Amino acid sequence: MKVEKGKLRFFGIVLVLLAAVFWGVSGTVAQYLFQEHGVGVSWLVVIRLLVSGLLILLITMIKRENNIWAIWKDHWFGLILFGTLGLLAVQYTYFAAIEASNAATATLLQYLAPAMIVLYVALKMKSLPSRTQFMAIGFALVGTFLLVTHGNFRELSITGWALFWGIASALALAFYTLQPIQLLKKYGSFVVVGWGMIIGGIGMSFLHPPWRVEGNISVSSITAISFVIVFGTLLAFLCYLESLKYLKATEASLLACTEPLSAALLAVLWLNVPFGFSEWLGAFCIIATIVILSRIKDKREVPFIKKERLRA
Repeated sequence: MKVEKGKLRFFGIVLVLLAAVFWGVSGTVAQYLFQEHGVGVSWLVVIRLLVSGLLILLITMIKRENNIWAIWKDHWFGLILFGTLGLLAVQYTYFAAIEASNAATATLLQYLAPAMIVLYVALKMKSLPSRTQFMAIGFALVGTFLLVTHGNFRELSITGWALFWGIASALALAFYTLQPIQLLKKYGSFVVVGWGMIIGGIGMSFLHPPWRVEGNISVSSITAISFVIVFGTLLAFLCYLESLKYLKATEASLLACTEPLSAALLAVLWLNVPFGFSEWLGAFCIIATIVILSRIKDKREVPFIKKERLRA
């Protein structure tokens, strides 16, 4: 029995690591599309959201686990809010940050979201964060400083737009994590995320129609776009949710911290992104923020860790 449990636990670890790597690598692949093929942020966002959303809802219908239409009866406003200010905002700001800097920096800046959530909850509850939370926030601030300045107080090592989009991405991720909690409990992540992606995609279509292709279309670019949609969205999402059958939510969240590391390593090795000692130290400080917050036992203090982690 212990051997069987050990095998299942190992299988869960493999699944969550695959999800994290898929998420991280998809950001680097997006950077490759922007740099090498001239693919526009808006077009990639609208294609990713529409295709991924349709695929997720199609899987839900085939599995027949949930009625995909029931959510529209009583929670249409919250769903539209999640799709636009949550999913669309997260996708666009993240890809815009990649275009303005690189996948590694954009992913790490987005991972400031847990610290932002802690501050938001503290303000909402009108109470100071705990010592552990203060320590985590300190790591986040130090990590961000090292990442964007090379440790030099006098100048930024990234553009102002890169910093703006990166911080905006973290804020969007914080909203995207907190806003749909009740929807997730009632309808499940497949229905909520699937519809959220379609709503976000439709919203983006008014600004950039999906048929207005932007960039050089070739075998390599189509392969890269397919990777972002299939591996970086659909399979990553499925692997993470499946891993929760064999691991605790906190364990899965900790293992998912390999996402920014995989993005950074691939960006350095594949796209030759310069990443010095200050950047690596900043990266580990930001990752330490998530590790510290993930290990807090009081669930009231860890609002960003849920059984069904959202990441798309």
